[in-house]
Amino acid sequence: MPEQIDTPILDTLDSPADLRRLPESRLKTLAEEMRAFLLLWASRNSGHFAASLGAVELTIALHYIFNTPEDRLVWDVGHQAYGHKILTGRRDRLHTIRKWGGLAPFPKRDESHYDTFGVGHSSTSISAALGMALAARNTGADRKAVAIIGDGGMTAGLAFEALNHAGDAGADLLVILNDNNMSISPNVGALSNRFAQILSGKLYTTVREKGKKVLSKMPPAWEIARRAEEHIKGLIVPGVLFEEFGFNYIGPIDGHHLPALLETIRNVKQLEGPQFLHVITRKGKGYAPAEADPVKYHAVSKPFDPETGMAASAQPSTAPPSKPTYSQVFSNWVCDMAAKDSRLVAVTPAMREGSGLVRFEQEYPDRYFDVAIAEQHSVAVAAGMACDGLKPVVAIYSTFLQRAYDQVVHDVVNQNLPVLFAIDRAGLVGADGPTHNGAYDFSFLRCLPNMVVMAPADENECRQMLYTGFLLDQPATVRYPRGGGPGVEAQEQMTAIPLGKGERRRQGRKIAILAFGAMLQPALEAGDELDATVVNMRFVKPLDQELILQLADEHELLVTVEENVIQGGAGSAVNEYLASRGIAQFIVNYGLPDRLIQHGSQQDMLNDAKLTKEGLLEFIQQYQEDRTRKTHVGRERIAGVN
Repeated sequence: MPEQIDTPILDTLDSPADLRRLPESRLKTLAEEMRAFLLLWASRNSGHFAASLGAVELTIALHYIFNTPEDRLVWDVGHQAYGHKILTGRRDRLHTIRKWGGLAPFPKRDESHYDTFGVGHSSTSISAALGMALAARNTGADRKAVAIIGDGGMTAGLAFEALNHAGDAGADLLVILNDNNMSISPNVGALSNRFAQILSGKLYTTVREKGKKVLSKMPPAWEIARRAEEHIKGLIVPGVLFEEFGFNYIGPIDGHHLPALLETIRNVKQLEGPQFLHVITRKGKGYAPAEADPVKYHAVSKPFDPETGMAASAQPSTAPPSKPTYSQVFSNWVCDMAAKDSRLVAVTPAMREGSGLVRFEQEYPDRYFDVAIAEQHSVAVAAGMACDGLKPVVAIYSTFLQRAYDQVVHDVVNQNLPVLFAIDRAGLVGADGPTHNGAYDFSFLRCLPNMVVMAPADENECRQMLYTGFLLDQPATVRYPRGGGPGVEAQEQMTAIPLGKGERRRQGRKIAILAFGAMLQPALEAGDELDATVVNMRFVKPLDQELILQLADEHELLVTVEENVIQGGAGSAVNEYLASRGIAQFIVNYGLPDRLIQHGSQQDMLNDAKLTKEGLLEFIQQYQEDRTRKTHVGRERIAGVN
């Protein structure tokens, strides 16, 4: 692959307005240039890749036909939108995407006025675009609202809730299903392309609407006509479902055939009311390795050779093997535990690879349940399993567990069901940024009755906590960060950890640092410099109350540290317990600040939040200096009064 590529048409485009001045005859070449640009970019950087390759023609067509940004485009999910960023003046900064201070990984309202809605979690586009369509109607604005949903986004219940409302509301809304074989995948061909153009054309629409008015006065004839239309459509398109929601269904259409795509979208733009356009694309289109393995190339994490698709670093190496990630620790544990207990079943909301369930699916296919992008359902179905004797393990990211909170409370906790939540990507996750940070789970889980909340400090503790939680006859969570731990070997032998018991890892004086989870390592490093006691608390709930009382009695200052927001977090639990005992103890909480930590590497984010040894040291030393100064001033005031 050359260092630079020729993109003469793309180089002239700084905005969609420039795009709309091009003749249609040049758009096919533009699509080729965009794909070449994306491939060159991806081979040198990290980020989502295959979905944007598949959406190139669709992206061009939408910005060409619609008057963006006045017309609203809402992308779902956002990793389809790299082409959108390229066409909206951010091509020269695409190399900064997902990096500290660079472009956001998803559309973001304060990054560009072409990004009409911030997206990170899937399946929000139809709701958001409907809201925009209703706002336009209520304010008399002459603009269109378009939701582009794909890459599995249609598998979530929220999308269907929005469809149900949209059909009833009757607003001018266009929903485009970018079907790239990650959701619905019917046949595509010349007949369906032509049928889509007919269904979106003025002649068909006029005849259809006028026919309705005439035939509605003759009920038997109207019913026959209605059934005939549904039957004809049903023979060629899978649109009956969307028609029942109140949409005019159009498609399926080949999303890589620009002439048909442009004509259909141009026709649909003229229609009023809810419209549903079904577009078939190929994820990874134009790059053979990505087409063959769209899951592998969904996102690339390292530079690669575009000729072979191999990572640039995939050469023989003498370096020692890398330590296992927490996801791999979970993967090994869930398979080992399944071999011991036939009641174990694994549930995940479309995160098989990320959560580490690939091996489990291969070894225990009948006990593996991927429920698609349906976090609420994943928890509720696990609750049903637990009611009838199974022992479900829900593998879910912290950020996605937020979407299922009602089910955690209502279906699992209120019924005290033995569901184990393996919560991956807790804390700061890196390049995906604020939408994916697991910053709140300590706070929203520890307030729930019956819930056990565990935070392992290393790989072996993670394995043993998973085992501990699985044995319990009540809800339990084990939350662990993205990537690897300090490198502690996970012991094959599984041993239950005493419930609610922490451990002293360093004995010091005056100051005690109470560390939760991954913050133990920086706490130990800071403790060495401060000669502080350092405790691995292990449990956020139940707390080790006896240990907390001992620490308060032996030390002048308690410092809690966690990779969670301070408000309502693990430190707050310690505060509340001491206050309930009437103990007036100097205590200060350290954790994620009350602001969003932006995207970058995990270390960039930890540095920004000051969740490092240096940050913890600075915080404790500053607190001590402030306390000493206040004490000194107070004594001077008392002396002055006397």
